[in-house]
Amino acid sequence: MKKILIAGMAALTAAAILTGCGNSSESASSSAPQKKEITVGATAGPHAEVVEAAAKEAAKNGLTVHVKEFSDYITPDQALEDGEIDLAVYQHKPFMENFNQQKNAHLTAIGNAILMRMGIYSNSVKDVKDIPDGAVISIPNDPTNEGRGLQLLQESGLIRLKEGVGNAATPADITENPKNLQFRELEAAQLPRSLDDVSASVITMNYVMSAGLSPKDQGIFLEARDNPLAVMIIAAREKDKDDPAYTQFVQAYQSDAVKQFIAETYKGTIEPAWN
Repeated sequence: MKKILIAGMAALTAAAILTGCGNSSESASSSAPQKKEITVGATAGPHAEVVEAAAKEAAKNGLTVHVKEFSDYITPDQALEDGEIDLAVYQHKPFMENFNQQKNAHLTAIGNAILMRMGIYSNSVKDVKDIPDGAVISIPNDPTNEGRGLQLLQESGLIRLKEGVGNAATPADITENPKNLQFRELEAAQLPRSLDDVSASVITMNYVMSAGLSPKDQGIFLEARDNPLAVMIIAAREKDKDDPAYTQFVQAYQSDAVKQFIAETYKGTIEPAWN
């Protein structure tokens, strides 16, 4: 009988120890201190500038944000996947998803950043309906932006494309062209300079900005605000997406102060993508 009691007490003691260890571990996990510093990668220019503005807001609530600038579009995602930076702000979701597929990476969007909409611009007309028959339209000649530009021309009602061709479209995929428009394929950087020689041009926002064009004055048709290619995102590693410090950064980025910074700095070329 004594042996049974001793064995029972030993079992209870062992269980208590195991339970105690489990609670201790769980408690340690739940009470782990929040990060006070993070590093956010962004491409030089507007992306880095807006992150800097967000960093000032984050600092008010005790979060230090270091901004690491990149000069290309592949390195930031690789640095994020490798853990060299905590977040990346410079890309749209389809770009990130393609990176994940190509590199077997695990990045995810945790918030919207800014809108960088492609648009149809003109120095001679104020509405796409006023583009004359036989007009020349300049479009990007790189595969990514050419298809995107042709999709935009279709959305504006100027042309029709083959069903299902998507952003892989080329001028050869045009099935309806009621105004008999002609298309001049140019390097994206040359498109703003072509505006005096064509009726309209399809231009990405980065070159709109560098050329000093105005979406309000010269933009006659812009991508929808919810177009996935126009919405830039804040990306994190999938396993870390719920990190409180990252949530705090997103809140700082999407603050009224940053919204005001964007409005005052970019005069409508760039807009907040979170409302």
